[in-house]
Amino acid sequence: MPMYRREESADYRVVDRWHRGVGWRARPDEDGQRTSHAFRAPDGGVWLVDPLDAPGVEAVYADLGEVVGVAVLADYHARDAGVFAKRHGVPVTVPTGLDRAAEMVDAPVRRVTDSLAGFDLRRVSPLGAWTETVAYRERDATLYVPDVLSSGPAFTVGDERLGLNVLARLAPPRAAFAGVDPNRVLLGHGTGLFGDASEALGESLRNARRRLPRAMASTVPRELRAMVGAVR
Repeated sequence: MPMYRREESADYRVVDRWHRGVGWRARPDEDGQRTSHAFRAPDGGVWLVDPLDAPGVEAVYADLGEVVGVAVLADYHARDAGVFAKRHGVPVTVPTGLDRAAEMVDAPVRRVTDSLAGFDLRRVSPLGAWTETVAYRERDATLYVPDVLSSGPAFTVGDERLGLNVLARLAPPRAAFAGVDPNRVLLGHGTGLFGDASEALGESLRNARRRLPRAMASTVPRELRAMVGAVR
């Protein structure tokens, strides 16, 4: 199975759903498990984050409200943000520091620094290999992590429910998650966590270095495939 499918999507699958949002995969059978999300903002508008297109996918988030923005929160997540921005008549919002993402988006770009749709934004750059923005909304304890964490087999080892990218295991980004106590963790790659999410996050950070040798043996080949696929 390919890490990332580049042909036009024929279908999609909803993988995350809660009272203020939904997540879907536009290509359900790829190993990279790219997941897109729609979040309802405190003012009632809807934000699409790191979205991938699929026929009829608008029906997934239609009941959440009117789309007021599209956001890209990682350097390699431009995905189909420009397509959605044009469809809904909004710019693509990109946090400062994500210069590659801003260049890759085929639509007008708006920059933000610290917050978006009620989320606090925190920058992560594992050993300088890429840059992403972790987003946490305290009012409903929702955490979104684009790349550095995943629930998919390309990142996890043993019984982990959340696995850090192997580069991040060398220097766990604890500062980015300081004070974060999520009820749910939504991910740019993989299915979200809706039970004991804070415990899973803490365990992943605490054991990152201890599990590094096992990760080097089991996840590195898949992570290399993912990195090469993302660059392509």
